[in-house]
Amino acid sequence: MKDLHRPHGTLSSAADPVLLTPEDAGWTYTGLRVLRLAAGERRVVDTGEFEVFVLPLAGACTVRVDGLVFELEGRDSVFTRVTDFAYVPRDAEVEIATASGIEVALPMARCGRRLDAKYGPAEDIPVEVRGAGQATRQVTNFGAPGVWEHADKLNACELITPDGNWSSYPPHKHDEASECEVVNEEIYYFRIAGRDGITPGREGFGMHRTYTADGSLDENVAVRDGDVFLVPHGYHGPCIAAPGYPMYYLNVLAGPAPERSMAFCDDHAHAWVRAAWAGEPLDPRCPVTSHEGRLG
Repeated sequence: MKDLHRPHGTLSSAADPVLLTPEDAGWTYTGLRVLRLAAGERRVVDTGEFEVFVLPLAGACTVRVDGLVFELEGRDSVFTRVTDFAYVPRDAEVEIATASGIEVALPMARCGRRLDAKYGPAEDIPVEVRGAGQATRQVTNFGAPGVWEHADKLNACELITPDGNWSSYPPHKHDEASECEVVNEEIYYFRIAGRDGITPGREGFGMHRTYTADGSLDENVAVRDGDVFLVPHGYHGPCIAAPGYPMYYLNVLAGPAPERSMAFCDDHAHAWVRAAWAGEPLDPRCPVTSHEGRLG
């Protein structure tokens, strides 16, 4: 099995802080690119077999594809605002241009159907507060089934975990077709805020766990800003934000199921925790952001 934890810099090229294909990951469907463009720069990306979301992480950009033009307002940081985005189909040539510079994520999935390009307004994206107590976190469901139906295989969402809190908890899995889950390959792409709680940097860290019930997979790793973790199978969670360092991650999922789904099964040993949340207050720091900006 290939290394599941890919620290910042191990997946990069000269122009891409992250360049991860399904072949790099050792699976079939799910990939991720992160591009960094300087002010005034343009980049052209050929999507090939992949449908793609164009998701600003920091900055604004213009997206041109199939004769359409989408102006993405973007945001200053993943910790300051819910951003607008664009959907780009397979077999497309997309140009991304920026006046002032941008860092942009391209979550992608190998797919069969070619759909139209489409704009996703920030104000239409639901922000969910999940968990309770020290497991309170924000889930931004910009590319999730039931919210964004305009995709063939690609699923994606963003999470913000306030410093000191746990997310992706209870641990869960989606590696077989069963009553409660579908098969999905999943990427975690982490950004960790520094002391100001807004600006990502390598000073801070968090923790991530992925494991199987039989112990054949048992990964407990420190993750830092820009790291990637691959989940081919097994239970994953928690993700823990160290005190002082809020954690963001982008989840990208795709799999062989004919219908898009993010269904999962909890680890039975820890599923009881969900019921315990009914008696706990929410962390007042959540939600952290909305389409209007930072709330905390």
